[in-house]
Amino acid sequence: MNITIIGRKCTPRESFKERAETKLQKVEKFFGSNADAKVTATVEKNAKVVEITLSKGGYIFRAQERSQDLEEALDKCVDSLIRQIRKNKTKLQKRLYEISFDDVFNAPEEDEEQEFDIVRTKSVIVKPESVDEAILQMNMLGHEFYMFRNADTDLINVVYKRNNGGYGVIEPTADD
Repeated sequence: MNITIIGRKCTPRESFKERAETKLQKVEKFFGSNADAKVTATVEKNAKVVEITLSKGGYIFRAQERSQDLEEALDKCVDSLIRQIRKNKTKLQKRLYEISFDDVFNAPEEDEEQEFDIVRTKSVIVKPESVDEAILQMNMLGHEFYMFRNADTDLINVVYKRNNGGYGVIEPTADD
C-alpha cells in the first residue's frame, strides 16, 4: 500500500508515522498492495484530527475522526474505515474483482445484496453559474449541497458545506 502522511499545522512524529503504517496493514488485506492511502493529521484549537482517504480502482473510502490525541484519532479512523469496508464488502467484491455477467444476474435470491432504498428522485435544471452564485443559491435553499453547471468550465460541479466550516467544490476529472 502506498501511504502518504501529511501534517497540517503540525509535523507528525516518526512514532505516529510508524503507527499509521502498522494500522493501515489491517486495511491492506481488503485492497491489496497497490492501493493508495493518504493520512492527514491536523492540530486544531481543541482537538487533533486524523483523516484517511483510501483509493483503489476508482473507489474512494474516507474517514475522519477527532480526539485529544493523534494516535487515538488514528485508531478511531482506521476502525471507521474497516466498518465501512465490511459494510460494503459484497458490493465491493463484485466491482473490484471482475466477475461474469451471469454470476451477478443469475445469483439465487437468498444471496442478493441489500439494495439502497431510493425514496425520491428529483429532476433539476442545471444552469451555468459561478461558484459564488451556486453557494448563494444553496444557502438560500437551505441545502447542504447544490449541483450546477460551472460557467467557467461548462462542467457539472457540486458545492457543499463542510463539517468544519467553509465550503467545498466537487469537480469532475478524467479517469487516468
